Amino acid sequence: MNKKAENSNQYKEELRLLQIELVKLQRHIIKRGDKILILLEGRDGAGKDGSIKRIIEHLSPRETRVVALPKPSDREQTEWYFQRYVAHLPAAAEFVLFNRSWYNRAGVERVMGFCTEKQLEEFFQEVGVLEGMLMRSGIHLRKFYLDITRKEQKARLAAREDDPLKQWKTSPIDQQAVKHWKDYSKARNEMFARSHSTLCPWTIVRADNKKVARLQIIKEILLRLDYDGKDVDLVSPDRNVIFDYDPNYLEDGSIAP
Repeated sequence: MNKKAENSNQYKEELRLLQIELVKLQRHIIKRGDKILILLEGRDGAGKDGSIKRIIEHLSPRETRVVALPKPSDREQTEWYFQRYVAHLPAAAEFVLFNRSWYNRAGVERVMGFCTEKQLEEFFQEVGVLEGMLMRSGIHLRKFYLDITRKEQKARLAAREDDPLKQWKTSPIDQQAVKHWKDYSKARNEMFARSHSTLCPWTIVRADNKKVARLQIIKEILLRLDYDGKDVDLVSPDRNVIFDYDPNYLEDGSIAP
């Protein structure tokens, strides 16, 4: 067996064991009536879709939901910004994942000019209050940011264009993502600075290696949530890959510039 095949088999086996833990977690959530909300953010091509696919692969479809909202309608643009997201929050026993979330305002909308400076400032004034309310209401909220390098993003977006199975992922925004790399970095850094808190921290995932990132996200979810029969050794994350935000990480290269 060559090394690549061996690594692939190791990944599949570890993923299987972690997915068993996720099933154990979900049984606990259903039994206790817990409400789980996971936000996944990151640049285009960061691997959000693939990570979500592995998380939910063996979970109950009745109690698991993935929310990936399209651009707001004309009516939604006149609503309170968070209104359309609130409609998708978890009820008791539900495990909900947002593939992009209200933080779209602090990223894509800001960089592409889809919101005003006033709307952006209102967002930052309100988002911490909202998340505090959600946490106090009993929702278990975790925020993940999948971080990739500029070189890796270019390679992944180029690969989409040549893969007929990934054509649905391509959009005009892809080229803008590469063009506005520095603008997105600036927006991301302010987002971290103004929305990271002890109560609701940002967890950074170094995601240039997709498979490693997927495993680490699952481990972090399992580590942070209580459930019966947890395999503590199995769900111990690699802190070189996944860690809570600290502004020093912008200086030492732990977060891509």
